[in-house]
Amino acid sequence: GAAAQRAALPAAGPVDLLQASADDIVGEPQVVEFKVGEVLEIWSGDANTKVDMPRWCEKVGHEFLGVLQGDGYERLFIRRLK
Repeated sequence: GAAAQRAALPAAGPVDLLQASADDIVGEPQVVEFKVGEVLEIWSGDANTKVDMPRWCEKVGHEFLGVLQGDGYERLFIRRLK
């Protein structure tokens, strides 16, 4: 299924936001570099990240691929499109 596909994606990162915020990767200057077409895995313990990240992806033109549950955190996946 979709979860298995996301788990098998070769992802840059993971970017650990368990002690930080989404602003650390989506703000300026860019903290994490990933190339067009690459998938970035983000770990977050903040429930708002799974709401905010799809909105941010839409705003900047990236693809939000989804969320998997980690052990006490969530794993979010985005693909850089431009």
